[in-house]
Amino acid sequence: MTATPVIFIHGLWLHSTSWQPWLDLFHEHGYPVSAPGWPGDLDTVQATRATPDGLAGHGIDDVVEHYAAIIAGLPTPPILIGHSFGGMIAQKLLGQDRAAAAIAVDAAQIKGVLPLPLSALRSTTPVFKNPANRNRAVSLTAAEFRYAFGNAIPPEESDELYERWAVPAPGKPLFEAAAANFNPHSAAKVDTANAGRGPLLLITGGKDHTVPEAVTRATLKQYRHSDAVTDLLEFPDRGHSLVIDHGWREVADACLSWLKSQEL
Repeated sequence: MTATPVIFIHGLWLHSTSWQPWLDLFHEHGYPVSAPGWPGDLDTVQATRATPDGLAGHGIDDVVEHYAAIIAGLPTPPILIGHSFGGMIAQKLLGQDRAAAAIAVDAAQIKGVLPLPLSALRSTTPVFKNPANRNRAVSLTAAEFRYAFGNAIPPEESDELYERWAVPAPGKPLFEAAAANFNPHSAAKVDTANAGRGPLLLITGGKDHTVPEAVTRATLKQYRHSDAVTDLLEFPDRGHSLVIDHGWREVADACLSWLKSQEL
């Protein structure tokens, strides 16, 4: 029997290599693992920082098709684990029946989700302060990263994570998500009514500034018309850095336990 592969999908402002501790852990548990970058990502944090223009202009559909092509080369549909916008991408691919299951950690707002907390607006201000950023790659400062990602951990740890993993990110996905509820054909639309899809776990950090708990709970409600498994797990004291900070193992172990409960 072929083991189900696991693909990890990062979100904005983090490099794919930030998943390395997860890759090691899931490999130890017998899963074939990979963490491919987004279109325009280079192999290292340093190289990606040095050539940000390669990231510019890529939208949600570009990223979905990028991962769909990777999935098409696998022997069996994978489990997808995505963080932030990676969580949205994972949900879209699951809704398209391209995955066996998905775990969306602090996933970006999909079409139909209405709450827009002030902290989420502040977290994305570096992009929205200039409309031209739609077609650019945008970097965060250490202070902006600390607010958006590291607010629930010591400032020193946040700054260390910033130096280790932060990269520029395309502005286009944020503009697409912001306009989703005004666009019937939005790229942020997910097939939440698909009753035949694999199981989905939504994870929320109770102190997340970028994707507050209210957003994730509103996302859960979007799935009310599907009979497929849709679960919610909250880590009350965690922020947006929960997949890369000192407490990552607690989140990863919870994901492994949930997959086992789904016989995956």
